[in-house]
Amino acid sequence: MHTLSRPSKLSALLHPIGLPLMGEGLLMVVCNIVGLLKGDAWEPSLLLCACALTALGWSLNRFVPKGDMSTDRRLPYLLVTLLWLVVALFGTIPFLTTGCIRSLPDALFESMSGFTSTGATVVNDVEQLPATILLWRSATQWVGGFGIILIVLAVVPTLGINKYSLYTAEASGADAAKSTNTTRDAVRHTLSVYLLLTFFFITALRLSGLHWWEAINLTFTNISSGGFSTHNDGLSSLPHASQWLLGAAMLLSGINFTLMYDIGRLRFRNIKNKLEQLRYYIAMSACCILLTVITLHFHDGETWPTALRLGTLQGISFISTTGSLLTDTEQWWMPLLIVLMTLTLCGGMAGSTAGGLKTMRIVILLRNVRNLLRGRLHPHAVSPIRLNGHPVAPHLITNVMVIFFVYAFVMVAAACLLLLMGVPAKETIGATIGCLTGYGPGLGSCGGLGNYASMCGGAKLLLAFVMLMGRLECLTILLLFIPRFWTRR
Repeated sequence: MHTLSRPSKLSALLHPIGLPLMGEGLLMVVCNIVGLLKGDAWEPSLLLCACALTALGWSLNRFVPKGDMSTDRRLPYLLVTLLWLVVALFGTIPFLTTGCIRSLPDALFESMSGFTSTGATVVNDVEQLPATILLWRSATQWVGGFGIILIVLAVVPTLGINKYSLYTAEASGADAAKSTNTTRDAVRHTLSVYLLLTFFFITALRLSGLHWWEAINLTFTNISSGGFSTHNDGLSSLPHASQWLLGAAMLLSGINFTLMYDIGRLRFRNIKNKLEQLRYYIAMSACCILLTVITLHFHDGETWPTALRLGTLQGISFISTTGSLLTDTEQWWMPLLIVLMTLTLCGGMAGSTAGGLKTMRIVILLRNVRNLLRGRLHPHAVSPIRLNGHPVAPHLITNVMVIFFVYAFVMVAAACLLLLMGVPAKETIGATIGCLTGYGPGLGSCGGLGNYASMCGGAKLLLAFVMLMGRLECLTILLLFIPRFWTRR
């Protein structure tokens, strides 16, 4: 019997963690330097911890041997989960050392929300945060939106671990048909699109009238489907041109990044293979926008121009699971809010920064239901489920059904635990959906322009775990709870 505790396997786990920790420490140093330039007070404890973290990461990367575990199918799932937990835990350092957040559960909640690009927060007054922390919150969402493991795969030639297994363990909603022959090339091309969009929207927001500081922070948090803001009122105080640009960033963040790469390279065959998912994503976005605009005008009495702007941009924010707010949505008609929160479960396309179940799975799920209903009327008819004109393999259909069931199970289990902790029912429903889908804001006190500060420490830790479950799409973490995962004959 072989276990995961052997030295070679331990090395294979520790060595890949070194680079992300080193990068996290350097990112803290950069944020601290920018904060000092913006007028922050000198924080020697933050700088000391950041340098120590950088040294720790460098030591792991330099002195711990890689270990060859490319044939072990279990290691990628353990590594991905461990890496996200470690990065989120060390991500609490800026909050705790500066005193902006004083308790570990609160700091871990905020850090996990950043790295999973969820956007839920425990901060009551964002505008009172130092520049170092504002930039740190935005940077964690930008890094986490793309994926920690994916960035490592883009810059490291070899890890001693099967790259495709790591790729699918962190981004299990990604398309099986990649735009290049190797996983590393696919990740690099996706990262190039991510960087290009980031630079484009930073420049465009600056030209729309925003200061460079706001342009950088808001681009980081919206292109990553994160939703953190530098203002207490979200995006409502920004010029309308800037709001529309951020709406475009939110919409693009829900589109498959390899599709955008293929469009730029005019690879028509690859484009055709993803057009059906794109059509459904655009159709769901249009329905979400139309429903919101009509309700705001006829029920809430907003003028058509205001209803069109708020309904379009806020609708995109919901369907892309970004969570950016242009108004206090908690004041909206409750049936509309419930419908919009439900739509966040759908999310964007596979291979995007959006959360949720992903459009591809929703399409397969609905077509499977349709076929089951048809089978009741025509038992002998053979009607395969097709996607982009090609039949979907039976095992993929089974995977979609399993993921849908697990998603529902995690949601119900988390809601029951929150209720046992004394969280009101309205907040429980909203918080569970908001944290699992990556949307962020919930309902009640944690909805709209509110936050999660009033919840107990246990509820915050549970929701932080729910955020991680949603970011890794549940199965990667659930595998660790299977006893046979830890032993192999």
